[in-house]
Amino acid sequence: MEITAQRSLQEKLHILADAAKYDVACTSSGVDRRGKKGYLGNSAACGICHSFASDGRCVSLLKILLTNHCIYDCKYCMNRVSNDIVREEFTPREICEITMEFYRRNYIEGLFLSSGVLRNPVYTMERICETLHLLRTVYRFNGYIHVKAIPGAPEELIARVGYLADRMSINLELPTEEGMKRLAPNKTHAAILRPMRMMTNTIAEHRLAIGKDARMERSTSNRYLQQSIFRNPHVEELHTATPSYIEGGKTVRAVVAENTVYGSNTAYGSPPEIQHRLEVPAAERRGFEQRPFATAGQSTQMIIGATQETDFHLLKTTQYLYQTYDLKRVFFSAYVPLNEDSVLPSPDTPVPLLREHRLYQADWLLRFYGFQADELLSTERPNFNEQLDPKCDWALRHLEQFPVEINTAPYDLLLRIPGVGPRSATRIIQARRYGKLDFSHLKKMGVVLKRAHYFILCQGQMMYKIPVEEEYITRQLVGSERTENWKIAHGDQSFHQMSLFDDFHIKAPGTEVQV
Repeated sequence: MEITAQRSLQEKLHILADAAKYDVACTSSGVDRRGKKGYLGNSAACGICHSFASDGRCVSLLKILLTNHCIYDCKYCMNRVSNDIVREEFTPREICEITMEFYRRNYIEGLFLSSGVLRNPVYTMERICETLHLLRTVYRFNGYIHVKAIPGAPEELIARVGYLADRMSINLELPTEEGMKRLAPNKTHAAILRPMRMMTNTIAEHRLAIGKDARMERSTSNRYLQQSIFRNPHVEELHTATPSYIEGGKTVRAVVAENTVYGSNTAYGSPPEIQHRLEVPAAERRGFEQRPFATAGQSTQMIIGATQETDFHLLKTTQYLYQTYDLKRVFFSAYVPLNEDSVLPSPDTPVPLLREHRLYQADWLLRFYGFQADELLSTERPNFNEQLDPKCDWALRHLEQFPVEINTAPYDLLLRIPGVGPRSATRIIQARRYGKLDFSHLKKMGVVLKRAHYFILCQGQMMYKIPVEEEYITRQLVGSERTENWKIAHGDQSFHQMSLFDDFHIKAPGTEVQV
């Protein structure tokens, strides 16, 4: 580890902003908080600026670590304790000052704060809580804040942070307990799922208190995700619901059952009987519970490619987390080979960017298109064809349902046609009340005909005379997407994060580049 004299604030920022670039869970939609007299900033319903880099990272948030010191030795992490890297730490006031100055200059519209585990989870969470409390009360910042909770921290500290932040998240990291033991020996799913469940219950209670439904708002198309979180799960039910896969001839479970955390004390009855929620101690409650608890919900992140889970396994785990913990988002992070270790893929392993992209598309199908994981994949076919959109991949395996007559198909079936989304499906339903639709109408409605025309009929006719055969359509679709897929798979492998200090060699008008 490099030991140097006291660094400047800008040097600390370079180190700790760069250390945070592998955490992708930084969306900010879901908060509706207008400007307030005497406070700086706001967070509108549409979320903050949503400016994304080419690799999908939001760059309108100040995304930093409190510290890159860490007592854990997660094999995949650059900040693990066994790595010899430059270490640094912000003070709470330094984070507040940076956030306020960047906000005033219109560089950012919110804060994304994570941290390595410094000393222990309690100390680290105390520092995060102190930072947010200063930012909200002393600096009177009213903008968006997303915070990573530290597993193993006391409930009252997580509760305080939840009342100060807009969104909280705890990274699941790896979808199997076996993978966690092998790559992150200091972490357990039990320690992660316990606060995750408590945050779910606390968010639900606050939603009920203001007259909303206990669950986060969902698309009407994915009704199967709407099952109640107020229930009394049995051991067998949870164990059955938890996805599994075969590795080395052995069945591996994804997420540990909740009963291993709570035991027989877990009981979810009617909404007034919510248990295991997060509370601030009564003596310290003043000023905390006047705020809503994590109004933008909670999220998590899984690393893909570090272990051998299939796409089916990851998607089953994702669906399980949505149904059981009412997460707002599940994020996927393609494994970047940063460290050399016998239990990790070799350092020259390509970053699975295209696979990450397909999993995000499949996650979208789960949340907005009414699909279930068992429909998209199976144990016999556990991985997506990376050269195809997941919906096209599904449609090609179910050609018996196609082609679909656009002028008569119900809404749910329209949503399953490649190239047709919720907005264009709604437009089709509305427009065909007034007459028959043809392919020119569909193009104006936003239907992507380069994919859709293989699977639809307009007034009994296909757009072109083509064979409805899996092999033929697959060749055509792969050919049409080849360039885009290559760009995704061979993107910027350096994972460069945008900097507030570099000009990226952009020449100002009237200046000459010195050679």
